[in-house]
Amino acid sequence: MKEESAETASETLLPDRPISPHPNLVTQAGLKALEQQLQEAREAYDAASTIEDTNERRRQAANPLRDVRYFAARVRTAQLVPDPTSSDTVAFGSTVTFSRDDGRVQTYRIVGEDEADPKTGSISFVSPVARTLMGKAIGDVTSVGGQELEVIAIS
Repeated sequence: MKEESAETASETLLPDRPISPHPNLVTQAGLKALEQQLQEAREAYDAASTIEDTNERRRQAANPLRDVRYFAARVRTAQLVPDPTSSDTVAFGSTVTFSRDDGRVQTYRIVGEDEADPKTGSISFVSPVARTLMGKAIGDVTSVGGQELEVIAIS
């Protein structure tokens, strides 16, 4: 009996999700997404809390509880950054289109770490590409990872 309890305890004490050392900058949509994810994690935890079997309840509640801690911290530390008022230079929240020296043209919105998803067209402000593009204007050329990038549009 004690072995099973020790095994269950080790399964249910999940380490916290790592939190970035960078400022937690977010767009309005990013803040709403964090709040939604926190709500979903709370609902999943509440649902797991109704399971009668103690060991199964602990197993089922482990991930949602870890997510609640993570998203609560991210919502608490979120620094809402208003959309840029100008499209003269690339800034947090800007959508920037650039061409690479290999001919590819890419468009990304620069957003917070939790909302970044390159597959859907957004990159984190701390990514190497975003960091090199920040402050640049249309026509500016910069280099990252051995490639040149030319800013061709900002919105």
